Amino acid sequence: MNNSIIEEYKLHANLMKALSHTTRLFIVNELAITPRCVNDLTKMVDVDISTMSKHLSILKNADIVCGKKQGNKIYYELKMKCVLDFFNCANKIIKTK
Repeated sequence: MNNSIIEEYKLHANLMKALSHTTRLFIVNELAITPRCVNDLTKMVDVDISTMSKHLSILKNADIVCGKKQGNKIYYELKMKCVLDFFNCANKIIKTK
C-alpha cells in the first residue's frame, strides 16, 4: 500500500473511533436535528461540562461537528451530515436480522 492510502485509512479509523461511543452517537443525532450549546447537551446526557466538552472535542477533531460562537456560548452543529447516511444504512441491515 502506498502512503496516501495508509493515511486515508488512518483518517477513516479516526472517524470510526470518534463515533464509537454511545454519548457521541447521541450528540451526532441531536445535532442533526438542531445546533445545540454545551450546556444543553450536558443537561440532555446528564454528564458534567468537562465530559461533554471532551466528547465534543473528539467529534470536532474528526471533523464531524463544528462550533460557532454566538454571544458567550458556542453552538455545535453537525458538519459531516453524510454520517447520517451510514447510520440509516446500518439500521436497514440491523432491522433485517
